[in-house]
Amino acid sequence: MSETEGLDDVAAPEQHGLLWGHESARLALLDRLDKRRLPGAVLLHGPQGIGKATLAFYVSRLIIAATGDEDAHRVDDQVAAGAHPNLFVLRRTLNKAGTKLSTVITVDQVARRPDGDRHPLRDRLHQTRGRAGHRIAIIDSIDDCNSAAANALLKILEEPPADTTFFLISHRPGQLLPTIKSRCHSLGLRPLADADVRAVLASQRPDLASDQSERAVRLAGGRPRRAFETLALGRDTALDALQAWLTAPAAHPSSVHVKLAEALGADAQSPEMSFARELLSDWLAGEAHAAALQPAARYRLASANALWDKAQALLAEADSINLDAKQTLVAIFDAIRRHIETTTPVSIEP
Repeated sequence: MSETEGLDDVAAPEQHGLLWGHESARLALLDRLDKRRLPGAVLLHGPQGIGKATLAFYVSRLIIAATGDEDAHRVDDQVAAGAHPNLFVLRRTLNKAGTKLSTVITVDQVARRPDGDRHPLRDRLHQTRGRAGHRIAIIDSIDDCNSAAANALLKILEEPPADTTFFLISHRPGQLLPTIKSRCHSLGLRPLADADVRAVLASQRPDLASDQSERAVRLAGGRPRRAFETLALGRDTALDALQAWLTAPAAHPSSVHVKLAEALGADAQSPEMSFARELLSDWLAGEAHAAALQPAARYRLASANALWDKAQALLAEADSINLDAKQTLVAIFDAIRRHIETTTPVSIEP
């Protein structure tokens, strides 16, 4: 899934030349450009919706302008229009009826078969260059490739065209083929600072009320995509209550998280429920990370890892056999509460 897929009135990453955050990754890539030592493939990985594709298009503009014979403004215009001959973008495409996106990137899009796409990526990369300069291929995202497409892409990476750099966008790098990862220069990206998320919102929604902006930033957790998704939800949803509960799970009576589960789990397919799952996953990952930074807190780390495994198993089971989402959430909330109660040191007053 691309960064802005499914978001109305939000410019796609290629349609603007702006970038917020990811300073270290940006500088590392520009240093390689300055030294004319661009890697054949770059894996940009991190949580979904933090701006990985935006970084890829931003750097691609600079590479094309620096190595070609056109001025930067013309390059910007052509990239925004999807018309620059040295830039290739691979994403999921519309089905034959043109009504919805396919679920995967297929092998036909990467390497032509007798009955397949007549303009796959491999063939386009081996055509005579339309312009001077370096060429860029952005795979947004590599996670969307089915196994056949991934293997076809691997063959291209094993014998890449000259003066070409691939940007592979991944939200789940652990699931990629090790042979693909081994051929990439890997750059891990982290969620943005709140100030950067606020700036992204302002660039796309200049008339947004300050209270709406601050709520979106608060719920975004450093992911601009999530901030835009928040704007589509009603105000004062159960998500605000969930975020408040997660700040101190053991400080509230059990009835609070039972009511939360009832509100969020009423519709397992709702945007609120999807959002709630992301908030829970972020909290669980953050708790495990915090525990890992405390060498003396081995029990807390073990408990946090067990909590993560249990929550993921409960959610997967609920998805696979259509269990009651409310009961699933209650079980996860109970487990979080027990974890906090058993791993938080008890203060003894003098």
